Amino acid sequence: MTEPAREFLAPNFFVDSDHPRIQAFAESFRSERGPVETAVALYYAVRDGYRYDPWNLELQPEAFRASEVVDRTYDRGGHCIDKALVLAACARALGIPSRLHFANVRNHIGTAKLEQMLGTDLLVFHGYAELYLEGRWVAATPAFNKELCDYLKVPPLEWDGRSHAILQAFSTDGGRFMEYVQDHGTYADVPHAFMMAQWHEHYPAVRNGTWLRRVGGGGGEGQ
Repeated sequence: MTEPAREFLAPNFFVDSDHPRIQAFAESFRSERGPVETAVALYYAVRDGYRYDPWNLELQPEAFRASEVVDRTYDRGGHCIDKALVLAACARALGIPSRLHFANVRNHIGTAKLEQMLGTDLLVFHGYAELYLEGRWVAATPAFNKELCDYLKVPPLEWDGRSHAILQAFSTDGGRFMEYVQDHGTYADVPHAFMMAQWHEHYPAVRNGTWLRRVGGGGGEGQ
């Protein structure tokens, strides 16, 4: 199988894997058993170490570089792209190629407040990470922490470093949870201009300048 391009190992603006904060955090989860075990340890550290909070959304690119997100407390948390960035950056810091994958999705559980603010039930540019392990790309989605999943009655998304972990299609009671609507493909870094154009197209609150950043305002119901 063809080896991944160098860009998936190199630091860049958002996936700033050469930053000392990223390198120190990543190193603390390095496993002597190898890259897969290291990647899995990083996944759970990011999934459960930062509360998922879609309200904590900055529109300026400097605000959600991986090195900024990794220094946050659990309560401040971050949205899906924030958490995918940390996982991708930490992987690169330890020599594991990584890339970002983006898609438009509908989340059918616990999104009423967010949908009201955004003006749509479509979550545009949901992000997750893909890591190159044992000769193949494996998807890992660390967005929803275990406590949130328990609150929403959705099984937390587990990852073994060998199988894809996208997002659960159904909740524990059989109801639809996550629906993928449109795929935007993979990138070495966040395609910020493209993402902002999509947000302006789909989100009246962003387009009209009425989006209010609410740090820690999500809680369980606000997802």
